[in-house]
Amino acid sequence: MKSPLRIGLIAASPAMIGGHSVQAQGLARQFSAAGHEVAYIPIDVRFPTGLRWMKRVPYARTLLNEILYVFTLLRIARVDVVHVFSASYWSFLLGPAPAIVAAKVLRKPVVLHYHSGEADDHLLRWRRTVRPFLRLVDEIVVPSSYLEQIFASHGYRARIIPNWIETSRFQYRERPFPQPRLLSARNLESHYRVDTTIRAFARLKHRYPHATLTIAGQGSDERTLRELADALEVTGIRFVGPVDPTAMPQTYDAADIFVNASIIDNQPVSILEAFASGLPVVSTSTGDIPSMLRGGEAGLLVESDDAAAVADAVARLLDEPELSVKVARRAREEAERHTWQRVGAEWNTLYAEVLAHGA
Repeated sequence: MKSPLRIGLIAASPAMIGGHSVQAQGLARQFSAAGHEVAYIPIDVRFPTGLRWMKRVPYARTLLNEILYVFTLLRIARVDVVHVFSASYWSFLLGPAPAIVAAKVLRKPVVLHYHSGEADDHLLRWRRTVRPFLRLVDEIVVPSSYLEQIFASHGYRARIIPNWIETSRFQYRERPFPQPRLLSARNLESHYRVDTTIRAFARLKHRYPHATLTIAGQGSDERTLRELADALEVTGIRFVGPVDPTAMPQTYDAADIFVNASIIDNQPVSILEAFASGLPVVSTSTGDIPSMLRGGEAGLLVESDDAAAVADAVARLLDEPELSVKVARRAREEAERHTWQRVGAEWNTLYAEVLAHGA
């Protein structure tokens, strides 16, 4: 893109800490730094002062948020291209769907940036609901070949542009003598199976009494997970809540092994950040993760819902420090595929093609 563009970026606000929000904020920063004008339109609208009490009323807050959100979409009239971040199910209908319609009413090209690991189930069970909206977009972008294949199986063409991370923010540090300092940086929802990580840690605690597990994230399972840790009578677990993205590099640096036990996933930014930090990764084989971990060369892969396998993989990294360093080095190479220098060029090309097609 040689001339500056006006980009309408529709995604979760910084208040909703998570991979989508981090990616969207990063893109906004990079596009702005390149001289483009970015209109960031959050799907979670800030309520007027007199109506903030409605945040505590479940259905009323959703209705008010949607009304306010639809009005903010009028800002699309002043942009050249609309870039919409998307998840699945009701999140798709409440956020991306109105934005797609608004973009088309205002005759703007629209890029749907789909991230959810639940895509296969979403496109199957909600096919009649989502089809009209997916047929309206100018381009569907996904971060991985895993999602590209899922969209293709449902009759949609998707383009791959990987997730990106600012590797310079993270201090790459090899751990030649790794300690049992574990980190989980996934939101506390059932499909991320943080309970499996806790059960694996309980097994490790018998062998490594000084082991620690830091759990960074928030979600609907927090109370259940705390109760599980208490029931297992295991010490050394810290629930630190949602961590601001600017503080995440320090969180990774303080750990020695990253653990992920998700059963539904795509291309987790948290794993890329662990790569950039030199943390060896133990993860389930979900979504695009086997590709990220190069089939086991850039991290250790385990089966889902198997706490014993997770514990054994962590113990192996602790007992074989040369293996820990080896997989961390290969993971660092993988992280370099996700720098802005590479990913940004692909976004520039996509925008230019979408605009040329629209013209």
